[in-house]
Amino acid sequence: MNTTSYKPRVVVIGGGTGLSVLLRGLKKQPIDITAIVTVADDGGSSGRLRCELQMPPPGDIRNVLVALADTEPLLEKLLQHRFVNGTGIAGHSLGNLLLAGLTEISDGDFVQAIEQLSHVLAVRGRVLPAARHSIVLHAEMEDGTIVSGESIIPKSGKRIKRVFIDQKNVKALDDAVTALREADAILLGPGSLYTSVLPNLLVPGIVEAIRESRAVKAYICNVMTQPGETDGYTMEDHVRAISDHVGDSLFQYVIVNNGYIPDEIKALYAEKGAQPVVYKAEQAVGYHIIADNLLVYDNAALRHDAARLSQIILGLLGAKV
Repeated sequence: MNTTSYKPRVVVIGGGTGLSVLLRGLKKQPIDITAIVTVADDGGSSGRLRCELQMPPPGDIRNVLVALADTEPLLEKLLQHRFVNGTGIAGHSLGNLLLAGLTEISDGDFVQAIEQLSHVLAVRGRVLPAARHSIVLHAEMEDGTIVSGESIIPKSGKRIKRVFIDQKNVKALDDAVTALREADAILLGPGSLYTSVLPNLLVPGIVEAIRESRAVKAYICNVMTQPGETDGYTMEDHVRAISDHVGDSLFQYVIVNNGYIPDEIKALYAEKGAQPVVYKAEQAVGYHIIADNLLVYDNAALRHDAARLSQIILGLLGAKV
């Protein structure tokens, strides 16, 4: 193998804003990226298209495509534009409608639709749904009640015990399994623990492929807790939740923020019921903890520092490749 031209293969698993932020940093690096994205979303525009057109939800896929795209700012703005007016169209984003149209043109093949839009947008990497069809996410709450629907679970007002899917015909996309087995690095998150990260791991075939892979594997922990999902969670609680669902030792590294968060920013988040995710390295037995200042501020919102995360990931790859 010619190591001078070889690009390390990095697979990132998740959904939502956190995944998109990470990918915007990674796409600038000399690596081969595959993003495996959740198909559990059932709210908003994605939920409507999922129900009306019997297609997988396009929203998380759209965000990832835009994050990896080599496009003009105007085109990105256009793809993310959400219609305000118009009977039937209000609330839909143009990018979601494009994916819906391409799916119909492709005789219902959502994966082919993603590939076609990827070519149009000159996407730097490959974007794959975790499964070919939508999944229905359920949650068992600590009081024993069952709540169904990805968008409904965080609004239940109850503490989550576990999430699960019960569809018998769901399986991981073959290309996703292959990408995981051949990866040099596999990254989980950042993103909503129960509704963006874990739904991917629940798809039969995904965890098995991760365990079979010889890649370096890391979980990127969220900076803040999420109301309705991870209220009061520490880093250890996030890690334990993954282990409780899929078993121990799925990854070797945990990447966590140790940067200072100003009191005024904490207060803004506290008003929404969120707080910083704290960690104690000695509590994460069996994992290597990488703690760093991973924060950037975007209009008083906390985001992961994509550039710093990318450097950490390249460092992990340097030890692997």
